[in-house]
Amino acid sequence: MKHSSIQSYADLPLFLNAKLVAQALGVSISTAYEVMHEPSFPTLRVGSRMVVPKEKFMQWAEEQSGGVK
Repeated sequence: MKHSSIQSYADLPLFLNAKLVAQALGVSISTAYEVMHEPSFPTLRVGSRMVVPKEKFMQWAEEQSGGVK
């Protein structure tokens, strides 16, 4: 497993692309794309690009870890 290169919430930009999702989760970019294609993942499509708002990403991560019900 890769290690996250993101050290704090403040390090994240307002919108994350697949590369940043992979870095934040400590996974490969192909795994990040798989996650981003899941119906429950808060992806925003901008043309052909997929991004996720930082706030929605953090909320999703909390939900996945059982932190928010």
